[in-house]
Amino acid sequence: MTSFKDRQTGEEAKFAHDQQSEFRAMARRNKLLGQWAAEKLGLSGPAADEYAMSVVKSDFEEAGDADVMRKILGDLRAGKIEISEGEVRARMAELLEIARAAIKAGT
Repeated sequence: MTSFKDRQTGEEAKFAHDQQSEFRAMARRNKLLGQWAAEKLGLSGPAADEYAMSVVKSDFEEAGDADVMRKILGDLRAGKIEISEGEVRARMAELLEIARAAIKAGT
């Protein structure tokens, strides 16, 4: 019975670790996405950093990526940047893989 309990505890700890790592990867992805969008909008320095953080914060409005997508697309279109939702989604997927790799590498 003890080994079953130990295994269960280990699996719960792994699940919690995986969830925390994924949360960190999503936040990092959103920051990278914000930096990418800031560059497209012609922002640099502190203005670009502030914009990237606003993208990270936008993810707390609702579950999923809809809130981040709405912010990025809205801001890019307001800045007269022609871009499709598909292009933004592709960039989000690419940046998520980069963020996951960085988290896994401990950087």
